[in-house]
Amino acid sequence: MAQLFKPSANSLAKVSLLGAATVPWVLFYAGSTISRSPANTKVDVPLNQPVPFSHRHHVAELGIDCRYCHVSVEKASYASLPATEVCMSCHSQIWTNSPLLEPVRRSYEEGTPITWATGDVGWNQVNKVPEFVYFDHSIHVNRGVNCNQCHGAVHDMALTWKGHYFAMAWCLECHKEPEKYLYRDPATPEATGPEQVFNFYRKIQDGSPLSFVEQGIAHGETRLRSADEEEGKKLIEQYRIKKEQLADCWVCHR
Repeated sequence: MAQLFKPSANSLAKVSLLGAATVPWVLFYAGSTISRSPANTKVDVPLNQPVPFSHRHHVAELGIDCRYCHVSVEKASYASLPATEVCMSCHSQIWTNSPLLEPVRRSYEEGTPITWATGDVGWNQVNKVPEFVYFDHSIHVNRGVNCNQCHGAVHDMALTWKGHYFAMAWCLECHKEPEKYLYRDPATPEATGPEQVFNFYRKIQDGSPLSFVEQGIAHGETRLRSADEEEGKKLIEQYRIKKEQLADCWVCHR
């Protein structure tokens, strides 16, 4: 009887089996890499805005308190964006003829939202959690969680970009072990959570030396450098954080 398959068919069969086993993993890895890349998450990608706003200039150089613009950040779930009147409280006196600020002046004069040259209305939102996720800024700020730990080194951004990818696993790292993410400046142990957060930016504005832990925060690191877990546990007790509940689904999905 004539041979049905050539000897090379054995090699072809082995390659086919190997491909069937590896191709799904390659596709999964490629898809996962693409979905988590800046092209999709927009991490470290500055977004165009109707007015080029620099946090570096306003916070680090001019020394404006974050709460002057984000008035509800320690009181409500939403940090809030400044109304045009807030911008004009300064820019009615300085940079009054700058073409970059024309959308702000027009908004103020006409009583309408800030509009792009293309006619589109409003700012591009940089940081946003999905609609099915509940996030409260005030809870985090009042427990001393620094803005940089979630938003990256926002005080040093000439244009604003997303500092971290808000994946559920990333949030759970903090919720499961909050003692590794809570910080108190030893120089001001009596300060409240919000005071700890905003005193950090005052030190940057004043040019005061930063501690080793604060240097990590200044670089936008989420987990504290050399976190003192014993100190963190004391803060959990002081802030009355119910650690055993933080990883429950209902905390973020309501």
